[in-house]
Order: sequence, then structure tokens, then C-alpha cells
Amino acid sequence: MPVHTVSRIVSESDYKIWALIERYVNLALAQNDYSNLQAVGMDETSKRKGHDYITLFVDLLKKRTVFIAEGNDQKTVEAFANDLKTHNGSPEAVTDVSCDMWPAFIKGVKDNLPNAQITFDRFHIMKVINTAVDTVRKQEVQTQFVLKGTKYIFLKNEKNLTETQRQKRQELSMSRLNLKSIKALHIRENFQEIYKMPTPELFESMLRRWYFWATHSRIQPMIDAARTIKAHWEGVVQWRKSHIDNGLLEGLNS
Repeated sequence: MPVHTVSRIVSESDYKIWALIERYVNLALAQNDYSNLQAVGMDETSKRKGHDYITLFVDLLKKRTVFIAEGNDQKTVEAFANDLKTHNGSPEAVTDVSCDMWPAFIKGVKDNLPNAQITFDRFHIMKVINTAVDTVRKQEVQTQFVLKGTKYIFLKNEKNLTETQRQKRQELSMSRLNLKSIKALHIRENFQEIYKMPTPELFESMLRRWYFWATHSRIQPMIDAARTIKAHWEGVVQWRKSHIDNGLLEGLNS
């Protein structure tokens, strides 16, 4: 129920209602104990249209939001680390952080959470690769009109396609056009398979093979995406050890 509606029902000003809310929120926050906080997920979201960002920090083990900071730069991580200390927590005790590949987040973690290993979130990694696939399709549709109206065939996983989309994809795959978009799609699907590898050694071995294939594909957007993965290699490989991601945060942000 909106605060303004509550104020009308109880015949009090909006200001007083907000003051009461703030008081009880602060009392609740003061009781939080983060002494066992080890695995953290962090992600930015927009408060409103435009670029007015906040950064959320969640305890990935207990599945709870522990801190919200204004902005999306390295100072948000510094503010989080300082807040930890006021709740029996320790920045040095954080061993794992899941985040995207935003340089400010990476620097913030390295400067303020010295013992944390960064795992780059699968959702954001796939976003890089999906954007590359879509770029290939957009470029190719200019000369291959058969690709018109096929955007979601290339963005969806095969299991999520409608029957009509599945048939269209088969037609495109079997055509003699040798479409770059189909090759880019196969590169993406093979990347997804890497996450099914049972050991860190196999994970990294398959990632190396994938990188070689993608960078020799002669498809520039896929080459660029592969180079982005290479530049963040350790954090990508770290997933096979940590198995953490920002799925919880994506739910909160939506």
C-alpha cells in the first residue's frame, strides 16, 4: 500500500509515516549479523529510467539482501566493506564474489575484499555472447532476407522455441546459404555446453578449444566476444569451482 494512502487512512502526514518506516528499518538493520558472510553476489540496477543506479549486495548462501549502495562504481564495494564491519562481518572473510565484468566492480572487489575470488556471472557472460550472435544476424539480414523476423530463434535456447520457430531454424540450418548467423549460433551453443563439464580441468580445456574455434571463425562479433572472455579468463573458469551466480539478484532486479 502506498505511503500516501496510509497517511490518509491514519490521518498522519506522509513525512511522519516515512519517519516511522525509516526508524524501524534502521532498528532491524542494526540487528543484522554478517559474521559468517563468505559468498556475495553484487549487481547494479536502475532506480528509474535513465542512468540512476544502485548496487545490490546479497548473501548467496543465506539468500538475503545485505546492503544497497547508491551508484555502480568501486566506491559501492568500499561502502559495503565498511558496512560489514558494523555488523560483526569482515571484508577479509569474504571468499567468493559473483559479479559482472564491469571494471569498476572488479577494482572495487580487489581493493576492498582482498581474499575474494571473483566469479563472473553466467548470465552476464551469456549476454555478451548473445549480443554478438544478434549483431551477426543484424548484419547478415541486410543481404540474406531469409533471416528477416528470426531474432528470437537466435536468442532463445532450442528447448524454448515454439514449433514454428524450431521448423524455421531447421530450414535455416539445412539451407545451402552457409549462413554466418547459424555458425554464430553454434558457437554460442557450444559455449553453453562447457558449463556441463564435470571437472575444472575439462571445463578449462573445453573453453580453450572453444576460444580457438571462435577466434578463427572469421565472424568479427564472435571474435570480439571470445576476446572479452579471454580478457576475463580466471573469473570465467572460477565458476567451475565456486558454482555461484547472480540468479537470485536477477530475480530481485526484475
